[in-house]
Amino acid sequence: MSQHRRRSSAKQVKQGKKRGLIAVAAATVVVAGGVGLGLWAASGDEGGASVGSGDETSAASRGAASRSVSPTPSPTRSYPLSQAPRTIPAVRSHTPARGPGWRPAKGDRVVVDDADLADEGRLIAGELGLTYGGESSDVRAGDVRLALNDDEGANPESYAMTVRGGRVNISGPSDAGVFYGTRTLKQEVHGGGTAPEGVVHDQPAKPRRGFMLDIARKPFTAAWIEDRVRELGDLKFNELGLHFSDDQGFRIQSTTHPEIVSKDHLTKAQVKQIVELAASRHITVVPEIDSPGHLGAVIAAHPDLQLRNVSGVATRGAIDISKDASAAIVDELLDEYAGLFTGDQWNLGGDEYQALTVANPQASFPQLAAEAVKAYGSGGTVADLTTGWLNDRADTIRNHDRTMRVWNDGFFAGTSVQAAKDLQVAYWTGKEIGARQPVAYLSAGRKVLNYNDEYMYYVLGEPQTFVYPTGQRIYEHWTPRVLRGTTAVPAKYDAQILGGSFAVWCDLANSQTQNQVAAGIRMPLRATIQKLWDPGTPSLTWTQFKSLADKVG
Repeated sequence: MSQHRRRSSAKQVKQGKKRGLIAVAAATVVVAGGVGLGLWAASGDEGGASVGSGDETSAASRGAASRSVSPTPSPTRSYPLSQAPRTIPAVRSHTPARGPGWRPAKGDRVVVDDADLADEGRLIAGELGLTYGGESSDVRAGDVRLALNDDEGANPESYAMTVRGGRVNISGPSDAGVFYGTRTLKQEVHGGGTAPEGVVHDQPAKPRRGFMLDIARKPFTAAWIEDRVRELGDLKFNELGLHFSDDQGFRIQSTTHPEIVSKDHLTKAQVKQIVELAASRHITVVPEIDSPGHLGAVIAAHPDLQLRNVSGVATRGAIDISKDASAAIVDELLDEYAGLFTGDQWNLGGDEYQALTVANPQASFPQLAAEAVKAYGSGGTVADLTTGWLNDRADTIRNHDRTMRVWNDGFFAGTSVQAAKDLQVAYWTGKEIGARQPVAYLSAGRKVLNYNDEYMYYVLGEPQTFVYPTGQRIYEHWTPRVLRGTTAVPAKYDAQILGGSFAVWCDLANSQTQNQVAAGIRMPLRATIQKLWDPGTPSLTWTQFKSLADKVG
């Protein structure tokens, strides 16, 4: 964590003492003045009580009590212990307390302890109808305070939220953690009007929590994508994958190769706006230009680069990786879009290269076989050449300081050329020819992301064996360790599973409108984030969870 994201411990201690004195003074003023009767509770004490209304005393007694201390205790009203917040995803820990909780009121402020939290402060203030007060150390009733702490070694996405004395304090080791605390507060208010008294300690189980969208086969409007970004942010997702190049279309404006761009596409200005909106919600946009397969839109403008077999028959979507020009055009595109997508993640694709689906690739594609021998010696194979292609594209993206993932069928067994060690596995299926079990990658030390097509693939039109996934099935049966089919990998590999992603693929693009897609993925997204945030058995039944989703959004 960079130094500007943290406050010094000495400064925190000093400010903490100052706030404590102010809080005590505020409590004294409220109780002595009789303001907010029945709304002031002890800080979580089992026996905490508030000042009573005085209904059992006479008017004279009340008048006397205003001038002197009554010799007998005033009647009291205590609150029951608070209940844990009801949010999606559920918070990991809540320490209950007695008190009224907090609800937004006109004139209440959001204040921050650090200028780096200004964006988070302005956002939650606008969402809850509060005033953004900027950086401030003074304490007022009703305040929501956002702060960075110096919790060295803590999960950077963790946060603590304390609701006490009519105020809310959200702190975390990074602005991302604080942002997630504001999402919890927003859901509490939307779900029941009040944030419950007590202390929340919360953090995600998995660092990568994603939604992937295929805009290559089906164009989606920029406004629709921005709506999904806001939805994802409120649910504490932190990735949006964009698959924007395939056989059916190339959907983002290009300056290096405008000839490949489909008529219906996003401009770079629109994409920049999406990336910036995502960043404000602590979401990384993960681009994918799939290769060496799924390049039909590029090949349509450059037919000389299409792979052809020994009989001269074109192979759909496959680029001829024996040609230098093939590498050149893909690298030019990778370099171009690395400047547009500024996040630290990248998907290289690598799946379903059709040259490797035939019985004898060497015989079917002699030009690839010859290039493999030239590059890797007499034992070189088409699979070696394909792995080398992937490594070369990884070199291009590595120059932009990105962490890269590749679909699991882009890794091949039994090759003399090995995929680069830093490539992560996006495991999506065991149905492809030669697909290996997830443990084959995990036991080799690979880090893996879960895209299990059994649960996580929303494929338009339900082609082949796909059916639309349901939130209930994900909620009740899936966890990040269920990488293939319905069986979980051994628990010893859990740390290597970085997270996962729910994916929309548009194979039969006209099967649903974009609004139907939004409705269809609503509950699956909520079930997915629940399991990525906490893979344990949820405390709510599916019916309760679905009802909660209707309340909190």
